Amino acid sequence: MIGSVVQDALRDASYATDWVQSGQVALHSLTLQHYDMVLLDLGLPGTDGMDVLRTIRSNNNPIPVVVMTARDALEDRIGGLDAGADDYVLKPFEMSELLARLRAVLRRKNGAAAPVMSNGLFSLDPVTHEVTVFEKTPIHLSNREFALLQALMVRPGAILSRSALEDRLYGWGEEVESNAIEFLIHALRKKIGRNTIKNVRGVGWMVSKDA
Repeated sequence: MIGSVVQDALRDASYATDWVQSGQVALHSLTLQHYDMVLLDLGLPGTDGMDVLRTIRSNNNPIPVVVMTARDALEDRIGGLDAGADDYVLKPFEMSELLARLRAVLRRKNGAAAPVMSNGLFSLDPVTHEVTVFEKTPIHLSNREFALLQALMVRPGAILSRSALEDRLYGWGEEVESNAIEFLIHALRKKIGRNTIKNVRGVGWMVSKDA
């Protein structure tokens, strides 16, 4: 029940989310798919969540891991952090706190200190899902518009392919329409300017690195 609620909340917050319910499936999924983060419940059936964490780190996988658990003893928290967790969320928790912790961990992963992302031309606020162009009035984005623009803003100047953008917008089992990326980019350009997102023919899309 908690997993279902968390998955819905993550999708509402514009995260493309895959939910697996055993440690072995989680480890297998990490070998098949690129992920930006793992939200790991320690109370997993079969392979314990702590064993999953140790296996991830023993494979030298640097993916950020946020542990979600009801084990609130100090030694459990210390053990999880020492085993390689990047942060800890104790049950029961407020969804707003969980989302804030995920944003903070992703900022650290991407080497960013400021909560607002900027490339000099415009800024993107991950909390409000608003983009601001040249100090004008902030413009609110839909969930998928935000997810796409955020993916490009993580590394301004880097080109992301169609498949890379789709991975960041859709979870397992979600149908991807053939022109979905083009439609979202067209909508974003209408809101923030035609030249803000550039198409590199045959390769993908990017946002400029500097103003």
